[in-house]
Amino acid sequence: MQQFAEIFLVVVDDTPECAKALRYATLRARRTGARVLILHVLPPTHFLEWRGAQQEIEAEEQRHGEGILLARAREAEALSGELPETRLLRGLPKQVVLELLTENRSVRALVLAAAARGRPGPLVDFFAGQQAGKLPCMVIVVPGGIADADLDRLT
Repeated sequence: MQQFAEIFLVVVDDTPECAKALRYATLRARRTGARVLILHVLPPTHFLEWRGAQQEIEAEEQRHGEGILLARAREAEALSGELPETRLLRGLPKQVVLELLTENRSVRALVLAAAARGRPGPLVDFFAGQQAGKLPCMVIVVPGGIADADLDRLT
């Protein structure tokens, strides 16, 4: 992986709040000269007795993950004019993100989004709570219910 001076890491899925985290990271990176790295984590592989079925399930998960990354990368490109780097990794999300942060010291901030309603989600709970004081970068939690105009103003 190419190392840039500063990277905003955004963990994405197909939830609406991820668009808020991506918007914040993209606009902030553009203003500070940083880059955006978009990560989607596929579920860990589970052993199935029928290997063909397992391969088909994994292939479908891969296609779905690639689709999410492509859609989110296009959103970021529309905001900044620059296509972000993307990564598709498999494993437990908390563990995958921790490993990526440990490997890549160019990550300036981990940008996550909290759901607009209800609990904020397992990654926000983990990284903004339990792991917050142990990380090698900042954690930015974007509220899922914030208006785009407010996000634009805050970046």
